[in-house]
Amino acid sequence: MDNLRLISFFALAFVGLMIYQAWQQDYGTQTQNQPQQTDTSEGSLPAGDSTAIPVADVKADLPAAATPSGPETAGNTPVAAVIQVETDLLKLEISTQGGTVQKALLLNYLDSLERPDLKVELLSPREPNVFIAQSGLIGTEKERAPSHEAIYRAEKGEYQLADGVDELVVPLIWSSGDGVEITKQFVLHRGSYLTEVRYQINNQSSEGWAARDYGQLQRMEPVSDSNGFTTYTYTGGVYYNPKEKYEKVDFDEMAKKTLNVESDQGWLAMIQHYFLSAWIAPKEQVEHYYTNSLSGGKYLIGSYSPSVTVAAGESKTLNRQLYIGPKLQDQLEAIAEGLELTVDYGWLTVIAKPIFWLLKTINDWVGNWGWSIIILTLMIKAAFFKLSETSYKSMANMRKFTPRIQAIKDRYGDDKQRVQAAMMELYKKEKINPLGGCLPIMVQIPVFIALYWVLLESVELRHAPWMLWIHSLSEKDPYFILPLIMGVSMFVQQKLNPAPPDPMQAKIMMTLPFVFTIFFAFFPAGLVLYWVVNNLVSIAQQAYITRKIEQSAN
Repeated sequence: MDNLRLISFFALAFVGLMIYQAWQQDYGTQTQNQPQQTDTSEGSLPAGDSTAIPVADVKADLPAAATPSGPETAGNTPVAAVIQVETDLLKLEISTQGGTVQKALLLNYLDSLERPDLKVELLSPREPNVFIAQSGLIGTEKERAPSHEAIYRAEKGEYQLADGVDELVVPLIWSSGDGVEITKQFVLHRGSYLTEVRYQINNQSSEGWAARDYGQLQRMEPVSDSNGFTTYTYTGGVYYNPKEKYEKVDFDEMAKKTLNVESDQGWLAMIQHYFLSAWIAPKEQVEHYYTNSLSGGKYLIGSYSPSVTVAAGESKTLNRQLYIGPKLQDQLEAIAEGLELTVDYGWLTVIAKPIFWLLKTINDWVGNWGWSIIILTLMIKAAFFKLSETSYKSMANMRKFTPRIQAIKDRYGDDKQRVQAAMMELYKKEKINPLGGCLPIMVQIPVFIALYWVLLESVELRHAPWMLWIHSLSEKDPYFILPLIMGVSMFVQQKLNPAPPDPMQAKIMMTLPFVFTIFFAFFPAGLVLYWVVNNLVSIAQQAYITRKIEQSAN
């Protein structure tokens, strides 16, 4: 009977998870065919501020024309060019129109195992997958400043991190024509996905010059290719500040209303499964966070700084950071407070983070994520052995008294009241607690669900091989061998336990291994591997405890 509860608990948790994921796919972030067009002139700014965030649409395909040589003036309108930038980890396309990072390839991550020549394209300027990182300066009505629509001058069209060099600087130059020159620098480092974006402002005019800098991420809502069996992961905007901590702003929310939050020590990002792009402002700087919905199904999240004045004849540097890359928790935690929360473990983060740390520590030792999952599963089973023992003893005792329970049913037939009374009397006389296994199961369920999310969300397991036919723990078993083993193991577990007294319950229980096998056939192999090992160890534990109890009874 306790085994029935065990499987029922897991079945309930599993079905609840599937319902939640289906709800998220259907209602969580609905695509807006005609998104609400908000006022982009002053709607994102505090009342009384005449400065406007420029949020006009970027061109979908910026022409790779010759680099302009002159400043942006009424008589000389240059054409935007595309600069190719490559480090050991990133390959970027930066447009001289605003210095927009319009394309980003992650060189260490394959798009798929079938096409090793294709890398993950996190940022893209092309529909229907527009995702770009924009930044710029906002002047006052009096001063001109280079927004993300301004045209910069570039020294050359390609930059590459040379061997033996740890830093790459990509400069873009803009001139106001009246003495203000701004150099926008992208500073990239070897072994890092973090880019510093600096504005070196040199004011040689006769008057002070004031502006504020901003960074924003613009993207279209990706088209879902879910087949009904895949797991749901959040794609959309997020931001962080010390007061509200980690907050999600999905595309539906962006279409309904604009965000209006001010805070220091914060950041903003657009996240998806395994990867993210984020703008991080200096810690001491109070930022105004905003969102917006644009024409053509585009959405954006951004922030801007307070106004900074550069006196005549002086220079000043403004800066913020741009992260474009995978959700590597160690690196994210070192960059900014709370940035590691973009690895979304949900409400079980407090349990999931230590589990991930332990899994990573094991992998650092064994060097294979598949074996690490197996070792972690064994460690968790060992930690809960005493609790599991209580449950298995209860099941073994129930199995021992199955003939007597069946005799009671045969004696009283359809008189359910007398059957229940006789069974309760038997439980009392033999000191059997039919609920004895519930508490151990309830304690373990949060750990199992947390481990599920760790295996689902951790980019470290993406395309990580195990052995033989398992070339990627983040994708389904190509030959469905692990799901079949899992189904067989569930069937064996049922045979080790007493059959439910209700024939209908018995039939339902018999169908569960088949149903779970179908579901798990489309789950990532890493998750199925965990369940297989967990089931096999449970069978061994249960068989051992059952044999001991039966031997003691003889």
